[in-house]
Amino acid sequence: MIDLSTTYMGLQLRNPVIAGSSGLMNNVEYLKELEEAGAGAVVLKSIFEEQIRHESKSFLQSDHEKAREWKQTLTDAVIHHPYAYEEAEAYVNSFAKEHTLERYLAFVSKAKETLNIPVIASIHCVSQYDWSYFAKRIQEAGADALELNIYVLPSDLNRSGAENEQVYFDVAEQVKQQIDIPFSLKIGYYFSSVVHTITKLSESGASGLVLFNRPYHPDIDIRELEISTGQVCTTFDDYLHTLRWVAILSGMVKCDICASTGIHSYDVVIKQLLAGASAIQIASALYKQGTDVIPGMLKGIKTWMEIHNFETVGQFKGMFSQKNIENPAAFERVQFMKLYSRIE
Repeated sequence: MIDLSTTYMGLQLRNPVIAGSSGLMNNVEYLKELEEAGAGAVVLKSIFEEQIRHESKSFLQSDHEKAREWKQTLTDAVIHHPYAYEEAEAYVNSFAKEHTLERYLAFVSKAKETLNIPVIASIHCVSQYDWSYFAKRIQEAGADALELNIYVLPSDLNRSGAENEQVYFDVAEQVKQQIDIPFSLKIGYYFSSVVHTITKLSESGASGLVLFNRPYHPDIDIRELEISTGQVCTTFDDYLHTLRWVAILSGMVKCDICASTGIHSYDVVIKQLLAGASAIQIASALYKQGTDVIPGMLKGIKTWMEIHNFETVGQFKGMFSQKNIENPAAFERVQFMKLYSRIE
């Protein structure tokens, strides 16, 4: 009897295939389709820091006259207070922030009411901002867990690597103090020392690490002479970078690892599990192949397990992590010695 169940962030999943956060994950009807297709869990569409900041600014601008009228209705004492307008601006910004959050919280609650599989909310942040507050409200809305998608491009000449990396720790610390549900950190690989930083992050209170988020890549349109968008979806070979780091880190970190990026077929799911991942996330595969990709993956995994006489995922998880293979240097060697010997 083949058992595909696994544990991720303390959540019991019926299988390791998680539908990752993307633009597809913004309506409950689609989430229900994913559940019926066999997804082990879903990560909701992210609420973005830039979105909240922009909406707050837009709200303030569009209601500038209303704010001014509101100020005029105050008592003379308040009108002549030197900080009257600042208080009005703070009020409007607070209302806009709450308005944005309320829509997201309603979505979280509806998803949780509709689905029987774990529902993971998502916050996409690039600074400390006010995520501890949002995290607490998301927990109250019923989310089973929270994914913090943190991405800091180290492009500021005036910021050191340590200062950039501190953002990740600060966000984790703020959120940890506010919620009881498990949370994961979905991160990139722009660190001066990937292993050192990620192992430290695994001790920050996070229950999971998602390796790696898919960065936005700009491109240049040489015909129109303008900045354009690079390839958005992953390709079939993009998993290789993640595979290496999952295998290296799985024996070092203090929390679960979820593999992401470039997972389009069942064989790559198996590879990531063999490397030490507890679960995997798919997004581009859903765009390219639809929800039918999930039952195809699950069938492929089961068939492979039957062939190799595995009854549970735990029996082969981490079998090819760096700590368990005969030649650990295989995951660290970056020069193509064998390849060069064949083509020279």
